[in-house]
Amino acid sequence: MNGGSFGQRGSYGSLPCYGKLSTIARKQSSKMPPVSSRDKERVLLVVCRCLGRRRVAMLLLVALALLVFIWGSLTVSKETTSPTVRPMDSIHFDNGDIISHPSVACRSRANSILDHPCHKFALPPPPPSGGRRFGPRPCPVCYISAEQARASIPCSSSASPVLRNLTYVVDENPIKIESHGGSEFGGYPSLKQRNESFDIQESMTVHCGFVKGNRPGCKTGFDIDEADLMKLEEFHEVIVASAIFGNYDIIQQPKHVSEAARKNVPFYMFIDEETETYLKNSSTLDSNMRIGLWRIIVVHNIPYTDARRNGKVPKLLLHRLLPNVRYSIWIDGKLQLVVDPYQVLERFLWQQNASFAISRHYHRFDVFEEAEANKAAGKCDNSSIDYQIEFYKKEGLSPYSKAKLPITSDVPEGCVIIREHIPITNLFTCLWFNEVDRFTARDQLSFSTVRDKIMAKVDWSINMFLDCERRNFVIQAYHKDLLDHMPPPVAHVIRHPPPLHRDSSAGRNPSKNSRRGRDRRSGSRQHRKAAAGNREKQTFL
Repeated sequence: MNGGSFGQRGSYGSLPCYGKLSTIARKQSSKMPPVSSRDKERVLLVVCRCLGRRRVAMLLLVALALLVFIWGSLTVSKETTSPTVRPMDSIHFDNGDIISHPSVACRSRANSILDHPCHKFALPPPPPSGGRRFGPRPCPVCYISAEQARASIPCSSSASPVLRNLTYVVDENPIKIESHGGSEFGGYPSLKQRNESFDIQESMTVHCGFVKGNRPGCKTGFDIDEADLMKLEEFHEVIVASAIFGNYDIIQQPKHVSEAARKNVPFYMFIDEETETYLKNSSTLDSNMRIGLWRIIVVHNIPYTDARRNGKVPKLLLHRLLPNVRYSIWIDGKLQLVVDPYQVLERFLWQQNASFAISRHYHRFDVFEEAEANKAAGKCDNSSIDYQIEFYKKEGLSPYSKAKLPITSDVPEGCVIIREHIPITNLFTCLWFNEVDRFTARDQLSFSTVRDKIMAKVDWSINMFLDCERRNFVIQAYHKDLLDHMPPPVAHVIRHPPPLHRDSSAGRNPSKNSRRGRDRRSGSRQHRKAAAGNREKQTFL
């Protein structure tokens, strides 16, 4: 039923008596302008004949339907202009103005951000400092519906400034010529080759892992079975990827994923043989190599002994493993995605007209502070961190300050990467991987160096959104080794007060009774002191 169909011909069909009445009215108005009382009675008779009981009931139904339609329209208009709170402290808009029709498969990039329903959304003020909850926490994020987010996929790719054609070095027998030249998997790029790779040209050939072959995953190190390689080479608009190496994490199942995303968005989980053995022994891996939404991709001949370095391969070189994908969302293996992938991409890429998005660190903005924090936490060998930072200082790395604005941070929280696969973003992650391959595996230390060198050459930027926004769409779990060493949860024991014993002996010696009463009172005082001590111990525990 369409609201525009109401009129002389309603949505319930034509009404013949309306036609007769209108004809009579037109005849009277044209031939007899002054209407007498007899004419009025004649018209009234015609109305009474036409409107029987059934027709009166039908007219009442039509009027009632019209009122319901008008009321519903007013209600919808109010709901579309005001946000509704979703379970994860998210703001959800269901505004049809963002797209012309649900069947539209993509949108033009010329759409103004000012027309977006989330344009006026602002973060609420932070909670008072006197609250009981400390540390990082999620904050509200404005999303449009998953259906409208999917329809908002841009029809064309983002512009790749300067760089148009990017190819990769192939060397079946790489030779290490420098002490800090990276790995065999990365091809041992020299410092001269490293520096040349930051000189952005229209066509470039750079080191980007997998140097031993033209087809990544096929006899290049980080090898993948042929059937899985063919799956990875299929075209997809959007994919979600993650990895677990060294049986380091427990697979987290995504939540709140729309039916469209379940059908059209593959979820790829890269694992090594050690993790595969664990999954098979725990009976969570089915015969189709699936665990829930995740399609498990087993990697053989892994290039590094460090599981964290192996995880950097799919994280930063995803465009090489999936060459025919437009957009990807990377989440670390310890994270659980709890918002639809289309909504995440629309919020952090398409709405911002960005091609690369990553969250800032929740506390640190400066690389020097991040290096010291990594050393204090024992994340990596201290001498390796010092060597990397000294190298960057010689190249001009300085502490972060407001002078770098609009750049808001030099330190990312790199567990989530949202990106479009175009030449300039592919180059960025290739060069970022080369730094991780050459120096430490702590990718937060090398991020700003690669970003700033590219931004100095071309007009390109990264959307560094708030860490609390990241925590809105992913939930972080503990690493598996921490879970294995955690003690089992302590059961809460409910202690009931002791029963009261009533003294019914009336003829006993009063001195004995008074003595017993004093003992009972002193005993109760001791019991209260002991109970208070136990409560204090439980409070500190």
